[in-house]
Amino acid sequence: MKNNPNNSPLTSAEIGKLWATYIGNSMSEKVLLHFFQHVEDSEIRDVIGFSLRLCQDFVKRVENIYKSVGHPIPIGFTDEDVNLEAPRLFKDEFYLHYLRNAIRSGISVYGVAVPLVTRKDIREFFIYAVDESMKLVVRLNELLENKAQSSPAPPAIPIPNQIDFVKKKSYFRGFIGEVRPLHALEIAHLYDNITSNSVGHALLYAFSRVAQAEKIGQLFKRGLEFSTKAIETYSHYLMECHLQCPPLFDHLVTLNDLSPFSDKLMLFHEVNHFSIRIRDFGNSIAVNGRHDLAASYFKTFMTVGLFVQEAGNLLVENGWMERMPEAPTYK
Repeated sequence: MKNNPNNSPLTSAEIGKLWATYIGNSMSEKVLLHFFQHVEDSEIRDVIGFSLRLCQDFVKRVENIYKSVGHPIPIGFTDEDVNLEAPRLFKDEFYLHYLRNAIRSGISVYGVAVPLVTRKDIREFFIYAVDESMKLVVRLNELLENKAQSSPAPPAIPIPNQIDFVKKKSYFRGFIGEVRPLHALEIAHLYDNITSNSVGHALLYAFSRVAQAEKIGQLFKRGLEFSTKAIETYSHYLMECHLQCPPLFDHLVTLNDLSPFSDKLMLFHEVNHFSIRIRDFGNSIAVNGRHDLAASYFKTFMTVGLFVQEAGNLLVENGWMERMPEAPTYK
């Protein structure tokens, strides 16, 4: 055991990150299978196919690690969670916006895992996952630049003439008195949050139309309402500085009312999506310097937290929430 680090017992970090990787890619595989079935543009089809193969590869690699240590294989998502014959919910361009937004979640999981894991084979797997995900990001950005009609670049701001220092504590002010313009990182994170919310807005709009269970459909509609408010709030900050805002993607949703995905998959998808938003709020607050922006992020943080809790309760009520491995219970 000591001579072969690949045979050492899994740590909690390794178990947790492998579990999240398996469940997340199991879900993404089913979503991408339906996208691949209906995409028309050949270049977008190629990048969806690459993404799909990547998900399947990651799932298989985690399965092999599980089998090597006798870890039970999670159920995740199966063929019962996708109807490939159901009409498409989104137009081709949306697939690119969706993938770029989704891959950020994966890179976060894999990138954080690298310094946490100790087994050489598992560390090499997560490094491989980051590298392959970055290749996908490059392809997506190139396609979005060439094909997307709804994806302007983040706002440009002037390059300063000289280095300067903050001289007044009013630099942090946001509610009253003289308020400074947004700095570069505040703009970047506002733009990013609007873009992510716009992708989520289109997903909630589509999912709320096709959900089978009334309680789940109503939850999606409430999510749609506060997603709209968040987009309006963050856009207002950019508009105050006369900067362009990202567009909505609702026009890329079709009028199909037959769900290609199970309620279980859509509900888990939204739990995952809003959990990523919580992480993004933390990143935004960390680089923010204005009190009014921080207050807006905290307010949205609380709303999103309540949504995730209610969605989690629905997963439990329906017997859909797999339990992540836990510490032992001692009596």
